[in-house]
Amino acid sequence: MNTEAHFFAIVSRMKYIERWALMRNAREENLSEHSLEVAMIAHALCVIANVRYGRALDAQRAAVVGLYHDASEIITGDMPTPVKYRNERLRGAYKEVENEAEGELLATLPEDLRPAFEEVFAMREGDVDDVYLHELVKAADKLSAYIKCLEEASAGNAEFRTAAKSTLASLEEMRVTHPEVGDFMDEFLPSYGRTLDELL
Repeated sequence: MNTEAHFFAIVSRMKYIERWALMRNAREENLSEHSLEVAMIAHALCVIANVRYGRALDAQRAAVVGLYHDASEIITGDMPTPVKYRNERLRGAYKEVENEAEGELLATLPEDLRPAFEEVFAMREGDVDDVYLHELVKAADKLSAYIKCLEEASAGNAEFRTAAKSTLASLEEMRVTHPEVGDFMDEFLPSYGRTLDELL
């Protein structure tokens, strides 16, 4: 058996991938920080969905999916959203590159462990709850981006004004079909930007 596997050494490099590269940041954010926040929010959204809306989602799975949701960017780098979603052709091409990068990452795992991680990177086919769970991970990704916009605004940086507006519009659309997103926005978002003394 090969005793050398590179997967976690590669994944640990998420801390070197800077997000929001085309924008002036009051505080830079790396992919590790973002992934942790997405994992925590995705977990929270699933808990809200289960407790308040009668869902039976695997909140722990959502957290792990959130942790790895952008892992392919270790290979591809962080593609700015306006570029990634500029048109359908670019979006499709980037998705292909993303899938290839995920495949490359998974290939660095020992074969016996690979199936467990492949399940983290892919939706469970035919599982309606898993589709909804992945939608909540996407919502968590948007919420994390919006929180970044709020933090930048709080630091006096107007650079994120347009990003905040478009991200909030996406979240408002999501809350119509995903009520737990609305609950998170109403109950948790107002605290961001407050001082530690105010929070405690």
